[in-house]
Amino acid sequence: MKNPSWSPYLVGAGIGILSWLVFLVVNKPLGMSTEVSKFSGWLAGLFVGMDAVTENAYWAGKTPKFGYSTVFLLATIVGAFLSAKWSGTFRWEKVPQVWSEHRGPGVMGRMMAAFWGGAILLYGARMAGGCTSGHGISGTLQLAVSGWVFFAAMFAAGIGTAAVLFRKSKTQS
Repeated sequence: MKNPSWSPYLVGAGIGILSWLVFLVVNKPLGMSTEVSKFSGWLAGLFVGMDAVTENAYWAGKTPKFGYSTVFLLATIVGAFLSAKWSGTFRWEKVPQVWSEHRGPGVMGRMMAAFWGGAILLYGARMAGGCTSGHGISGTLQLAVSGWVFFAAMFAAGIGTAAVLFRKSKTQS
């Protein structure tokens, strides 16, 4: 049987080494949310024209492009897929079992929750000037106060959200 979990020590060391390598090669911290917004601006430019995109107040300050972090973003997706395949846990599912048990089997509700949750998360990351990898990983590695504050807030929000989303109803007790 394949092991579905990774050693947290190995993963932590790997993230640390990756961070050092990224600083060494591109002289920038790890991060994705800025690149997601730049990449989405680049994609929008394919449909509405880059002039229309760069007139947008947000994208005027962040040139939409396919950049180094896009490779990091895509590598994260590929890495997650490979990790799931190698661990034997990969499977296609529209509604995960844990969601179905607590929120029902509806595909549309799950898709809408995933979409809006992701949109709110990305909006918040852009308001904060960074995401989990930017503030949380790179920020804490640089001993930035904002990184540590972000991690504390992220864990508190995650615990609160899980408590609300996955609380037992009276019919489940």
